[in-house]
Amino acid sequence: MLLPSADPETFRAEVRTWLAINFPPELRDAPPTENEAENASSPLRAAWKKALAAKGWGTPTWPKEYGGGGLNRTEADIVRREMARIGAWNPMMGIGVMMFGPTLLEFGTEAQKSQHIPPIVRGEINWCQGYSEPGAGSDLASLQTSAADKGGHFLVNGQKIWTSRARGAHWCFALVRTDRTRKHDGISFLLIDMKSPGVEVRPIRLISGDSFFCEIFFTDVRVPKNNLVGPLNGGWTIGKRLLQFERSSISDRTGAPEQPSLAVLAKAGHVAVTADGRIADPDLRQRITRYEMDNTAFALTVRRVAHAQNPSATSSILKNVFSRLLQERGELAMEIMGWNGLGEAGEPFSERELEMVRSWLFNKSATIYGGTHEIQNNIIAKRILGLPDSPSPDERTPR
Repeated sequence: MLLPSADPETFRAEVRTWLAINFPPELRDAPPTENEAENASSPLRAAWKKALAAKGWGTPTWPKEYGGGGLNRTEADIVRREMARIGAWNPMMGIGVMMFGPTLLEFGTEAQKSQHIPPIVRGEINWCQGYSEPGAGSDLASLQTSAADKGGHFLVNGQKIWTSRARGAHWCFALVRTDRTRKHDGISFLLIDMKSPGVEVRPIRLISGDSFFCEIFFTDVRVPKNNLVGPLNGGWTIGKRLLQFERSSISDRTGAPEQPSLAVLAKAGHVAVTADGRIADPDLRQRITRYEMDNTAFALTVRRVAHAQNPSATSSILKNVFSRLLQERGELAMEIMGWNGLGEAGEPFSERELEMVRSWLFNKSATIYGGTHEIQNNIIAKRILGLPDSPSPDERTPR
């Protein structure tokens, strides 16, 4: 078994050797699709997932005692870079890895971590997030889904909305109200088995054609007391910390396959090119260049922040910048594609063109999910810049 070395270059060589043995070259630059049946039926994908899970490198910095890689940040960065170099990708993604796992490692009991972390590391179970409600979006602390104390268990009733991947989720971590006399201090963080009687999931069809957002209805759902994470009525602190992990994960794409540059897309027969290979339209050429420079600078900043500290209020800055870049890329791509970027389904559009249109539509939500752009601005103003709260309407009214 290879062990992390104190020498980064020695460790890099070890990583290259391990990847050469374990990563199937047929899967190069072919990450999992949205078709779960297709992914599950591929022996090569299953073998790669099993090998990476056994090594712990799907969650490289998580503790070894729960199946993680136990690597430091430098070593984890080497693993990501070496995987990207050969077109390898990390199948251990999703909400469990991005958000819930790091939060449970920080706030969970030993029993909770021993029960839930290893299956996440192995990619065996899926999690969903029960936060937003029809009357509690940006003002999340207004949530009303209740968890009544019934002695040996909680009885959960209420509704959650915009719950990503709830249809295929095995578990849900949810913010629930356990005290109606207090707002923020009356919320608890609860783990709910999605197979429990009384849990109903309804998909929501989006403009992009996907339906991974769902509504969840809880009707007299019994939840054991040992599924409470942290203290009773202490869920707001845990919930906010999880959102920092979420925003950091949203902006961190170091482990994802690289997308082709917009310049490459433009030259692939979509726009006019000069004899020396430049995009003919100087305005479009300038805007693509500016985007590529901003995107490269952002990627370097994300790496620097990841090495410097754990997720903090800085994640709000990264999330807002990433959302803007994501939407800017989509707009430029549609402009480059011209009429090829107008397809919704079918002929004469290629599957790649249709996928780019779907991504452009979906990315409109980037300034909403994970906390709206405006909420992030408020966090930046208060937590980073130290600005005072806005005055209330009464304080603004002249006397």
